[in-house]
Amino acid sequence: MIPYPAIDPVLVSLGPFAVRWYALAYIVGIVLGWRLVRRLVEQHPRAATKEQVDDFLTWAVLGVILGGRLGYVLFYRPSHYLAHPLEALMVWKGGMAFHGGLLGVVLATLLFCRARRIDFFAFIDRVAVATPIGLGLGRVANFINGELWGRPWDGPWSMVFPADPLQLPRHPSQLYQAFLEGVVLFVVMMALSRSAALRARRGFLGGAFLIGYGVARITGELFREPDDFIGFLAGGLTMGQALSVPMLLVGAWAIATSRTRVR
Repeated sequence: MIPYPAIDPVLVSLGPFAVRWYALAYIVGIVLGWRLVRRLVEQHPRAATKEQVDDFLTWAVLGVILGGRLGYVLFYRPSHYLAHPLEALMVWKGGMAFHGGLLGVVLATLLFCRARRIDFFAFIDRVAVATPIGLGLGRVANFINGELWGRPWDGPWSMVFPADPLQLPRHPSQLYQAFLEGVVLFVVMMALSRSAALRARRGFLGGAFLIGYGVARITGELFREPDDFIGFLAGGLTMGQALSVPMLLVGAWAIATSRTRVR
């Protein structure tokens, strides 16, 4: 085994004010993604202006936070929050779902593009390229928090997480997911985005992201311990895997139909 590197989840604490690694991951991911999208939208064929990307930043943040929280409430613990509705507003206690955040960002992008008369598919393609940055940083923050650990395993790099009530050696699956959903997916998306022909097929990059994330998430979940309040679903699937299947289907549709949206 490898000893778990116990890192304080709080980066800086000044009286009642505290900056946590998890919050920092969100902030850095959004800022880096924003800077990258500002550059991507001006590549041919142009999707928007840098100033429009600046305006979209607030919409994206709201989509991530509201969608991520609502997704967690509805997908993972609906009965709990139905009995304790006020707790749904307590985002500082944790509980965010990527699939909900994705839906939130897609909706925010759709509304923003309609309001500014921007091509939705061209714009969200660029957003999709930058998204893995935040995903990878978020998984690293999960590891620092010692949460969402892997399934029991006694291999050479297994770890015992302090918050694990069973104190079993486990896969550090947060790092696996950071690599797959963050590093690998980012490299693939950046490579695809370099092709002007693929950028011209509006919806292709967005579809590629959906398929890439779906495959990465389904693979990573093979090593991750399911949430104890859900467990395994029918057929041995986890909730994360089940929610990723529709992403594969929508992604395949977006790629297949992207030839009809060439400009």
